[in-house]
Amino acid sequence: MGICRLSGFRTICNTGMVMFLAFACSVFAQDKHVPSPIYLYKGADREQRLLQGARKEGAVSVYTSLNLKDSAPIVEAFEKKYGIKVSLWRASGEKVVQRALTEARAGRFMPDVLESDGIEMEILAREKLLTEFYSPLFKDLPAAAFPPHRQYVADRFNFFVIAYNTNLVKPQDVPNSYKDLLKPYWAGKISIEAGDTDWFGAMVKNMGEKDGMAFFRGLAQQGTQVRTGHTLITELVAAGEIPLAAAVYNHAIERLSKTGAPVKWKALEPTFGRPGAVGVTKNAPHPHAALLFADFMLSREGQELIKQRNRVPSSNAVDSPLNKFKYSMIDPAIVLDESEKWETLWENLFLKGQAVAKGGH
Repeated sequence: MGICRLSGFRTICNTGMVMFLAFACSVFAQDKHVPSPIYLYKGADREQRLLQGARKEGAVSVYTSLNLKDSAPIVEAFEKKYGIKVSLWRASGEKVVQRALTEARAGRFMPDVLESDGIEMEILAREKLLTEFYSPLFKDLPAAAFPPHRQYVADRFNFFVIAYNTNLVKPQDVPNSYKDLLKPYWAGKISIEAGDTDWFGAMVKNMGEKDGMAFFRGLAQQGTQVRTGHTLITELVAAGEIPLAAAVYNHAIERLSKTGAPVKWKALEPTFGRPGAVGVTKNAPHPHAALLFADFMLSREGQELIKQRNRVPSSNAVDSPLNKFKYSMIDPAIVLDESEKWETLWENLFLKGQAVAKGGH
């Protein structure tokens, strides 16, 4: 069942978070607002028009789930470059969705730009808050950065990789495939995150349901430890309490490795990611400034700032060791339309009867 067929509040568990989503599709279906023509303008004078319009508007409002230590430097660089004041509101992804939908239902269209994880951005797109836009920077982005409807675009990636403690795992024992995790050597030495049902669903679909479920049944039989929080798991691998994690973010491992922690990561096929994405709102009070900010996020300057924060930039124009492998994005439908199926299968395999240790996401 698609989101727009639901009414009232529905609770969806995604990567350990509980999102309380208010759906009011009829409200947005009645909205006749026409997005600014600047969004799709491709003329030779695009940059001039965009700058003139943005400076006339003088401000831009951004709602983001990107933490302040990472988003603030981007905002500061944008303000310094263009002299346009940014009103930044930062909260968790589910709160970004809640606030944007609540304001829109009340006829108050406040944000110009929305920036959050892919699932939240897909919700906002389905609820008609976003609109398609064009940027000349798109030429530097991989195909995986774009959803089919193109109403948002990835500005950063979170990739699922294996991570291991180099003091506990010898180079010759490092897995070369996920099926290697089923070898007797790995019994009792693996951890997974309790809320990664979207990764689970994507993996099973990629492997084929029969083979995929057989793999995860085998993984469960290995005595796999279940923990809550990718941050916790990453830290436990670094501390030597867990030899190997089956699915954590490579940028988090890279960050610890640079501090001297005995950890490494490896991308196995298939490698799946969750995008962090930027979109402009259909009813933006400052459409020129909104598009200018989106351009900046995708520009070499903006992407270098993302890279400096030890995150994975989406642009191929910025060299990063964190994206030099074949990858795909997790289909948002796994969470938004098929969550009951995958959560039930996951719970039966890994969560029933286990006491799950908790930590930061």
